[in-house]
Order: sequence, then structure tokens, then C-alpha cells
Amino acid sequence: MKIKFILPLFFISLLSFAQQAPLKWLDLNLSNYDYPYPVHFITLKVQQQELKMGYMDVKPSNYNGKNILLLHGKNFNGAYWQTTIAALTKKGFRVIVPDQIGFGKSTKPDHFQYTFQLLAQNTKQVLDTLGIQRTAVLGHSMGGMLATRFALMYPELTEKLILENPIGLEDWKLKVPYQTVDWWYNNELKQSYAGIRKYQLESYYDGKWKPEYDEWVNLLAGWTLNSDYKKVAWNSALMYDMVFTQPVLYEFQNLKCPTLLIIGTRDRTAVGKPLVSDTVRKTMGLYEVLGKETQKKIPNSKLVEIANIGHMPHIEDFNKFITPLLEFLENK
Repeated sequence: MKIKFILPLFFISLLSFAQQAPLKWLDLNLSNYDYPYPVHFITLKVQQQELKMGYMDVKPSNYNGKNILLLHGKNFNGAYWQTTIAALTKKGFRVIVPDQIGFGKSTKPDHFQYTFQLLAQNTKQVLDTLGIQRTAVLGHSMGGMLATRFALMYPELTEKLILENPIGLEDWKLKVPYQTVDWWYNNELKQSYAGIRKYQLESYYDGKWKPEYDEWVNLLAGWTLNSDYKKVAWNSALMYDMVFTQPVLYEFQNLKCPTLLIIGTRDRTAVGKPLVSDTVRKTMGLYEVLGKETQKKIPNSKLVEIANIGHMPHIEDFNKFITPLLEFLENK
């Protein structure tokens, strides 16, 4: 019996090693990772420092005069929008995809006070640089919180709003004990391929994994191999404090533009789950409930629920994601 028990563990260990073996060391600004389209930069002068903010600007030959801004989530960057960019440009949309400060190819500052207001302002500077005065705004995960803040700050700019499995649909402060930035920092220092994959498997995909999801784990885990990883960990800790302490759900009622919610109902993402009891944890991140509750709060909004899909509709089942998105964008 012992042999039968040990052998599976041995093979599991080999599988885990095989997955981690090709892990690539990544530069802090991802200079050794290729994005699907050319990346441009603007220089921001904020908080007594100069920072580089990267973005992709993809303008099709059949440009229809419409623009769309794609805002990434906390554990991602602009590159994961590749198939979305291709589908939107095929339909004639100009697509602008920034990497927020602290993410992707943008600067990882030594010190920074993160607020959604500031990130929205930085994003507007990208649009101002490009001369864009009207755009649809699509935000995924943390990008949904930012997209909401952007639409509230710049209603004259925001033509339509799309929220794809946004976080912040519930106020975690009401259930989760506050943790300091130092706590989040020490937690981030412990990150590894195995830990990142486990978190995404449980929260994003509710236990259902596909090999292609590894790319988005590797982009985070590759940074842990960098001797300057502490800088990434510190910025991540500051961002956790931002998403935990700056909820947007109390302002959904103030949104003015037509809004589409695309919700994968198998999503279980919620900040702070490990810090609460099993009983409380079971009440958090229930997107089949949160989507409906949120749609009722947002004026002139529509909800599209995608059954058996988790946190990443545009990665997990692209066709079920892109079809309602294009219908919403093309509907006058």
C-alpha cells in the first residue's frame, strides 16, 4: 500500500518539475517578452519622479472611427488581449491597450501611492497623446474597477463601458480584516510558480485548468527569478492595498454611459479569502450572484452571463466573450 501511495506523489512531483523547468527569467519591464503589437511609451511626471507608461495603439486599415480602450487586471498586462485586439481591429475599431504603472512593460517604481484616480488620469494622458476624445472602455478584473473610475471621472470621454468579470463587486472590508502593506509585501515575497498556479486554478478557473493558462502564470512566476523581484512584490503589495481600500461599487449608480457586464459565473475571485473562516469564505466571490446584483445598480446596463466559465472569459471561451462584446459595441 505504501508503494502505491508514494508512486503517484513521485509522478506528481515530476509533472510539477516538468512544468516549472522551462520557466523563463523575466526582466522587470518585460524587455525580453514580446507583445503581439508594437509598444509605445509616454513619460509621466508624477509623485516627484519620471515614469514610463507603455501602451499598444492598433489602428486598422478599415478604421470605422470608433475607439476602444482595454484595461488589464492586476495579475496581467496588455499582452493577454491579443485575440481581442485582433477581433476588434478586424471590425474596424482602433484599440488602445495600456500597461498601467507597475505592470507589464511600464515602470516599476521604488515608491508610489496607487489610487484608481491616478491610474485613470495616467490612462487619459495616453488618450490625450493620441488625440482620442471619445472611446469605449473595457476593463477586466482589477481593470474593471479602473474602468469604472475612469468612466466616473471622464463621462465625456467614455462612450460605452464594458466590465468583464470585474473585481470589487463586493466590499471586502466588511468581511476581511485589514492587513498592512507590509503584510501584503511579505506575502508576495513568498510567491512561486506553484503558488501562483494554485491561486489561479482555485479562484479564476474554479478547479478546471487548461495548458494554455500556464502562459499567464509564467509571466508572474518569471519575475520571481529576478534578483530585483522585491520591487515587483512591493508594487503588488501597494496595489492590493488599493483594491482593498478603494471600492467603486458604491458609485455604480452614478455611471452615465451604456454599460455591459460580461460575467463568467464560475468565477470565485475575492481579495482576502485566506484571512476569513470557511463559513465566510463561502459567501465571497459568488459571481453568479454578484453579476445580477451589480446589473441592478448600474443604470442603462445589460448583463450577459456565461455559464461554466470562470474569471477569464476572453481566455477561456473567446467566442462566448467576443460575440456579445461586438453586438454591444456595434449597436447604436
